[in-house]
Amino acid sequence: MSRSSLHRPGAVNPAQAGLFDVQRCTGAEMLATLQTWRDAGWLRRIDTALAAFVLERDPDASAAVLMATALLAHMEGRGHTCLPLSTLVSPPAALLGWPAPAPEALAHAWVNLPATLPDWLSALQGQCVVDDAARPLAAPDEAEAPPLVLGGTPGEPLLYLRRYWDFENAVARQVLARAQPQPGLSEPAVRQWLDRFFGASNPDRIDWQKLACGMALRSRFTVITGGPGTGKTYTAARLLALLFAVSPDPDRLRVGLAAPTGKAAARLKQSIDSALAGLSERVGDTLGLAALTQRIGAARTLHSLLGARPDTRRMRFHAGNPLDVDVLIVDEASMIHLEMMAALLDALPPHACLILLGDKDQLASVEAGAVLGDLCQDAAAGCYSAATSAYAQAVCGVRLPSDVLAEPAPLLAQHTVMLRESRRFGGPIGQLALAVNAGDFHAAQAVLQGDASGSVHTEADPQPATIWRLASRGRLSAAGPQASYEAYLSAIRQRPSPGEGDASTQPHEAWVKSVLIAFERCRVLCAVREGEWGTQGLNRAIEKTLADGGWLKPRGEWYVGRPVMVTRNDAGLGVFNGDIGITLPASTANAGLRVYFLDGDTLRSVGVSRLAHTETAFAMTVHKSQGSEFEHTILVLPPYGGSLINRELVYTGITRARQAFTLVSAQPDLLRAALQQPTQRASGLLSLLGSSPSSAA
Repeated sequence: MSRSSLHRPGAVNPAQAGLFDVQRCTGAEMLATLQTWRDAGWLRRIDTALAAFVLERDPDASAAVLMATALLAHMEGRGHTCLPLSTLVSPPAALLGWPAPAPEALAHAWVNLPATLPDWLSALQGQCVVDDAARPLAAPDEAEAPPLVLGGTPGEPLLYLRRYWDFENAVARQVLARAQPQPGLSEPAVRQWLDRFFGASNPDRIDWQKLACGMALRSRFTVITGGPGTGKTYTAARLLALLFAVSPDPDRLRVGLAAPTGKAAARLKQSIDSALAGLSERVGDTLGLAALTQRIGAARTLHSLLGARPDTRRMRFHAGNPLDVDVLIVDEASMIHLEMMAALLDALPPHACLILLGDKDQLASVEAGAVLGDLCQDAAAGCYSAATSAYAQAVCGVRLPSDVLAEPAPLLAQHTVMLRESRRFGGPIGQLALAVNAGDFHAAQAVLQGDASGSVHTEADPQPATIWRLASRGRLSAAGPQASYEAYLSAIRQRPSPGEGDASTQPHEAWVKSVLIAFERCRVLCAVREGEWGTQGLNRAIEKTLADGGWLKPRGEWYVGRPVMVTRNDAGLGVFNGDIGITLPASTANAGLRVYFLDGDTLRSVGVSRLAHTETAFAMTVHKSQGSEFEHTILVLPPYGGSLINRELVYTGITRARQAFTLVSAQPDLLRAALQQPTQRASGLLSLLGSSPSSAA
């Protein structure tokens, strides 16, 4: 929600409207109150629309039911999959973070609402618009099924929108079923291959990558998590080779690769191919890894993999028409929201193995759910059973220390491995990321202020003009000039002369690739979209700065050098939400403009007239940057943004940087405030997953 929407001219002031005297408030009166809050910009139109729908379904619905409905819808829009009723016992001003006079309005509204958790339960139970999970639920495809579901546990009751209740339960059922141990593999044979791939084990030092590969053979579901440089895709490549080695029919093994965005999918394919090539050199090609690499094919976005269609939420592939895969590896799993995870699991054939890769500490998905965070709840602690410890000893040759053992041990923990050693992400950037992830402001500040190399830096002059300068020309550091957009702008000026080649010949293609590669060296990342510190304001400002400097010549929407981000999937054009491209001439002879995209070494393009859903992309949100890396990342923290500026956002921004990181903060205390605010999303998935302890897993 933007600041302007909270104080726009003509907005109703609820405190002055006299609509908060809710003594003996009816449902209709509460709906009027909620609509006044909507007019103030505190609630969304969809929030009050759902409350109105509930009142239409049940004209006798109480004020408590309507309040809970509107806040449930509002929290879903902020990434929560449910509403803990305990948060409603008192006015939830801190939870909502609404500006003044909202806390006063909330206090007035709560006068006659339930005062205790049992009272809230009583107000919701037995209502015709609320299904109770403690009793058999109405079939979800029934048109008259109640729109709300009361679930959770007696100690923590949760209110759901029905479809999110269905999604959580579907994901939990699938995960727990796939995490059941599968017999039949020879432990000595697995040990032999793992030793060839990783070398002989030191029994007193855990090779977490090797352990992850061994553990993945125990079931049809594995989660491999870890920070940047811990080798998640390196491990996944060796896991593929291991599955290939122990498969009774390796030539028929069907492997799929996927990620939430096109950029992440391309990087996954590159990393897997590179790791398999390196492994082939190490062990020889007796396994036929070169042939395996060719058979895997391109990595795809999840939308493309599942066959998303623009006119429906249903996917082409589902339980009745499953994917044709035996093994599916999905990278950047932190970006997968609950609905997408439910669709993915539904589309997998029962025998297929799913391997999820991702950093559990990164930002959760934009849409509702924090699935990877829930799945990795025990990842740092391990929580392995005695049976898992014995298995690790047999197939990996390692002894799990007592501090990662637990009894009783959750089933899911036996199929989750956290990689703990970064082989790439060290130095000041790595130190800063660790400090931020731990919420240690003083350690983070010490790194920012004490780095003599200049690889991490904070701007003492936090003005929008500073960002324009950094993005356009960079800054000098002890290691030399940092990457900026100057590299890509210079590459544009190296355009081949007319007659030197057209779009089908090498000079033009090589030039286009050089521009795209140069642009990927630097990026401005924002916490928000609106305002002068958001992507919209900064994109306009950077564009104007480059035009004033003679680097670009914006004439209308499309011009040579305009970087764009696709904002809507279009399978027909082969472009997907989050794809980044550069607008360039179709040939050296100025034959119109096309937007060029680079997936690994593959160049593709679309005419500008066919791209209806794009936005300029000098600056992008941190959310959209997930799955990408840049030599130099400039992270912008605006003076507004509230709960959007949190620990995970800063950590994700830092970990997009390979060589240099610059923090531009509009106010001195924003970093401290962000680190004190970890993301917490309400979800019942963890409870559903944790209800099944490991037995002989």
